[in-house]
Amino acid sequence: MTENPRLKGAGTFVVKILDRQNATWQGQVTWAEKKQTLYFRSALELLKLIDSTIDTGSGWEQPEEGGLA
Repeated sequence: MTENPRLKGAGTFVVKILDRQNATWQGQVTWAEKKQTLYFRSALELLKLIDSTIDTGSGWEQPEEGGLA
């Protein structure tokens, strides 16, 4: 099986929405390949967490209280 170059850096994420508040989602996201789970406070933060895996590929660091790392 050949690897698709468009999927380079792609990953599998499981998103669990725990609450909806202030017109956005709060919940947890699990990166399946690394078996890492983080909580997010907004849909924008969720997208930034997923995007950060493509940039670094090394893993997530838990963001400090009050914002993304």
